[in-house]
Amino acid sequence: MRRLIALLSILLLLTFPALANEEGEPELDLAPSPTPEATAAPSLPPMASEPLETTLPIRADCAAALLAEQDSGQVIFAMNPDVPRPVASVTKVMTLLLTFEAIDAGRLRPSDAVTVSRAAAGMGGSQALLDVGERQTVETLVECAIVGSANDAAVALAEAIAGSEEAFVDRMNARAAELGMSGTHFANCTGLPAEGQHTTARDVAVMARALFSHPGYFEHASTWMDDIDHGDGRVTQLVNTNKLIRLYDGCDGGKTGSTREAGYCVAATARRGGMRLIAVVLGADTGAERFDIAARMLDHGFANYRQYPVARRGTRVKGQLPVTGGRAEGVTLMLGSDLTLLLSRGDEQRVQLTPALPDSLPAPVQQGHRVGSVTVSLDGRALAEIPVETAEAVEPRGLASGMERLWRLWELSH
Repeated sequence: MRRLIALLSILLLLTFPALANEEGEPELDLAPSPTPEATAAPSLPPMASEPLETTLPIRADCAAALLAEQDSGQVIFAMNPDVPRPVASVTKVMTLLLTFEAIDAGRLRPSDAVTVSRAAAGMGGSQALLDVGERQTVETLVECAIVGSANDAAVALAEAIAGSEEAFVDRMNARAAELGMSGTHFANCTGLPAEGQHTTARDVAVMARALFSHPGYFEHASTWMDDIDHGDGRVTQLVNTNKLIRLYDGCDGGKTGSTREAGYCVAATARRGGMRLIAVVLGADTGAERFDIAARMLDHGFANYRQYPVARRGTRVKGQLPVTGGRAEGVTLMLGSDLTLLLSRGDEQRVQLTPALPDSLPAPVQQGHRVGSVTVSLDGRALAEIPVETAEAVEPRGLASGMERLWRLWELSH
C-alpha cells in the first residue's frame, strides 16, 4: 500500500510539477526612481490625448498642426488637432500602412508582380505614368507611392491587396477604427478630392506613427530621386515630394499632399540621437510654408525635450503578491510593457511611480495575467500607465498537493 501511495504521489507530481522560481532576473522596487534603461517597444502605446504644452510655442500659419514623439505617443503641442479636414495625398499614409502590414503578414511579397489595371492607370493627379497591363513589383509600386506620391501606384497596390479600391477603402476605414481615428473617414486610397473624405491632425499623427514603426518604409522614404523602368523603353523619373529629407537634418520620411481644398499638408518625421518626432502640418498656404512650419516644430521638439526610459517589459517587481488557495503562497509580478517618456530637460527628477495592485489573488493564477498597473506621474499629473502582470502560473491546491504532503509525511515517518 505504501508503495502504491508513493507511486501515485510521484505520478501526480509529474503531472502537476511545482513551479520553480527563476533566478537572476531584474527586479523593480516600486519607488519613485525609474529603471535606467528601456528597449524598443514591441507595440506602440496609445497617442496621448493632452499635449505637454498648452500654448503654441512657434508661429504656425496653417489650419492645424501637431508635434508628437514616436515611441511614447506623447503630444508636445497641437493646434486644432481634432478638426476634420481634407489632407490630399497624406491619405496615402494609410494606404502604405496597410501595404506594409500585408507584407509583414506574408499576404504580399515585395517581389510579387502586379498587373496595372485600367482603373489604376487612369488615375489623375501625381502619377508614375503606369500603363494598362504593365507589370511592376510590389516594391516598385511602393517606391512610386512613397517617393512620387503616385496615385496610379497606390490604386495598383490597393487592388493587389483587396481586389478593388472600394474593398481596400473598407479596410482603410476598419484600420482607422482599430487605431482610434475617430475623426477620419476615407473614400479613396489616393487622397484625390472626394465627398465625405476627411481626417484630423491627430489622426494623421496616429496613422503616421503606425507606418513609421515599419522599418521597411524607411528603405524608400529617404530616396531623393529614382528611375522607374516601364519595360517598354520608357523610363519615369521620380523626385521625392518631401523636400525636408534634403533640407532638414535627421528627416528621413514623411508624406506630403496638396489640393485646392486641402491646402498644403505634410506629415514629416525626423530622428536625432535616438529620438523620433512627427510633425503634422495641414492647410498651409504654400508648399514652402508647410515645410518651414514643420521644420520649426521639429526644431522646438529636439531643442527642448529628451527621451527618458522609465520601464522595461519583463522587469520583476520586488517581492510577491499573496495567492490564496494556491500551491504557492505568492506569485512574482513583472512589468507588462516598456515605457519611454518624453520630458522637458531636467524634469526626470520629478517623475513618480504609483502602484495599484490587489491585496491578493485567488488560485488558479495564469502566467501573463494583468493584475494591476503602475501610474507614472509628473508633478501629480498622470503621464502614462504601465500594466503589471503575473510572471508565472500558480495552480490551486488539490489532490496533487495533498498527495505531495502525504508523501513528505511518509518520508519523515520512515
